[in-house]
Amino acid sequence: MHILFDHGMPRGLARLLGGHTVRLVREQGWDTLSNGELLTAAEDAGFHVLITTGKNLPYQQNLAGRKIAVVVLGSGRWRLIEPMGPQIASAINRAKPGSHILVDIPLAGE
Repeated sequence: MHILFDHGMPRGLARLLGGHTVRLVREQGWDTLSNGELLTAAEDAGFHVLITTGKNLPYQQNLAGRKIAVVVLGSGRWRLIEPMGPQIASAINRAKPGSHILVDIPLAGE
């Protein structure tokens, strides 16, 4: 599966997603695109999933009919994301085109 990391995704997350091809928005040269343009560019390039911390993205963009799925993480902080690797991988594997899944990332100590 081809996965695109939006701004703020820690690179360490890619190690937890073995078997998937992961690229960064910045690596693609798409760091100045608006959300709608980004989704279109990602779809045109063959990405299956966009991982972001932009909780409003699924509500600002109509995902119906899109070829890409969006997985929204509740935080971009590595120390909080790292222990959630299995849940994030599960969300990615369940993601369907045109849908979004929110992965709640609890604050440390909760």
